[in-house]
Amino acid sequence: MMKVNSKSAFPDMFAREADGLATIRETQTIAVPEVVLQADIEDESFLILEWIESVSATPVSSKLLGQQLADMHRHTSPQFGLEYHNYMGSIPQSNRRHDTWAMFFINERLQPMVKIAVDKGLLNRTDAQQFEKLFLNISGLFNEEPPALIHGDLWGGNYLISRQGEPYLIDPAVSYGHREFDIAMTNLFGGFGSDFYHHYNESFPLTKGWQQRINLWNLYPLLLHLNLFGTSYLAQVKSCLAEYI
Repeated sequence: MMKVNSKSAFPDMFAREADGLATIRETQTIAVPEVVLQADIEDESFLILEWIESVSATPVSSKLLGQQLADMHRHTSPQFGLEYHNYMGSIPQSNRRHDTWAMFFINERLQPMVKIAVDKGLLNRTDAQQFEKLFLNISGLFNEEPPALIHGDLWGGNYLISRQGEPYLIDPAVSYGHREFDIAMTNLFGGFGSDFYHHYNESFPLTKGWQQRINLWNLYPLLLHLNLFGTSYLAQVKSCLAEYI
């Protein structure tokens, strides 16, 4: 599979994608496609990946996906963040280090997206003030955990099942974060079966009440979609925000 993009519009996007795949591969927990070539030619960037012929998920492959993601999430780091920045979709994503998930999620995830949305006129001053209320209270809404290596963009289109039944992760936006963030994103657009959740929880049980925090963590991808695709996501952003302030 080959991807082509503008080097000037999206500097280092494919280099960071290759880095993300390598970071996941190094855990030896879950498969990712091999990088065949990543290069720049004039103003075009290229990423050529191993071709994975994919099939529909089965209960067995969903079980493996849950177990292997849990194994990946056990890989930890002293701080939240990462040694390199990357992208979420086509928007740059900062991975500056923080000692707590609350501060990382506020400073490197929500605040940058809120600023973009306000600058674009997609959120107004009142909306921004509502987010400020959330930032003041967010540390009381969840239990901090050790940083986990997360995929960072784990919707149903970012995993494949090979013909051999092996799960592969693609299009990573990795960082060391709270593992509930990945699980929340699996709920955003569907595509993950009950076997996935059962076997993830059996392998690495989530903290009680994780279901009530799904919309909290999904504020970030929803804000990103608001910034990329416009006001069709505004009502969902406001609805999720209202649950936690």
